[in-house]
Amino acid sequence: GEIRATAFNDQADKFFPLIELNKVYYFTKGNLKTANKQYTAVKNDYEITFTNETSVVPCDDAQHLPSVQFDFVSISDLENTPKDSIVDVIGICKSYEDVTKITVKANNREVSKRNVHLMDTSGKLVTATLWGNEAEQFDGSRQPVIAIKGARVSDFGGRSLSVLSSSTVVINPDSPEAFKLRGWFDSEGQLLECTSISDVRGGPAAGANTNWKTLFEAKSENLGQGDKADYFSCVGTIVHLRKENCMYQACPSQDCNKKVIDQQNGLYRCEKCDREFPNFKYRLMLLVTIADCLEYQWVTCFQDTAEFILGQNAAFLGELKEKVSQ
Repeated sequence: GEIRATAFNDQADKFFPLIELNKVYYFTKGNLKTANKQYTAVKNDYEITFTNETSVVPCDDAQHLPSVQFDFVSISDLENTPKDSIVDVIGICKSYEDVTKITVKANNREVSKRNVHLMDTSGKLVTATLWGNEAEQFDGSRQPVIAIKGARVSDFGGRSLSVLSSSTVVINPDSPEAFKLRGWFDSEGQLLECTSISDVRGGPAAGANTNWKTLFEAKSENLGQGDKADYFSCVGTIVHLRKENCMYQACPSQDCNKKVIDQQNGLYRCEKCDREFPNFKYRLMLLVTIADCLEYQWVTCFQDTAEFILGQNAAFLGELKEKVSQ
């Protein structure tokens, strides 16, 4: 099990230098009280408050004790999670922003802030805000798996997360959920066009770390040729659209975009969902050539981006295709 313990004022000053994350201690003579569920995600009806008599002693012979326990919520489920809820989430750091400084009005103190954009297998992306030392020391260059215990849900710009002083952030945790997420992202997730639930106005890349390159520089540096994906930004002009095979019949389920198989009996089978449906939805996968002042490159544009480029939605284009075929 687990329980929340809080130290205030003198006790906080006394024990802060002693207590370290993932270390084991003996805690004695704390004050036990009923937990305020509004401010904690710990699954315990009680919590501990340190007193002047509280003792914290390191335990040097601890073995096989459990690590931090999580109860993860899917990022897509956050859209229906009430404001101010305390949740545990896990996601891949799809992108991250530079550290900024803000001044807290209450005490006129300057603190560091950094937004990171997390993605999971639902294909949804949420912005989580790190504060203080965690914001300054965070390195998302290798797109790590991030597990957050006790993040607060905000309704600012859709749905977003804030890491509290009581939250626990674990980078690349040693857990089955993290291994599964890492494997999914490296094999297929990094190619998906994710949808942000946080800021529909700015999207996941707004203000994010931007690695500007010309297409010539990207090719000269062999970006994308390694075991993992490389990310960069460029400015180019679309010079060609390939209309052949630019759309496909996809599973009509909300969270599935896999191609369906026409059973020739009025039904369409999705192997991923292991179901047959009487209908399907059209998905775009548009291949375009972009060019800058030095080079050109074929680029694959998925649903939202393709619809933006073409100025039409996939459903309308699919209907048009069927009429032309008839």
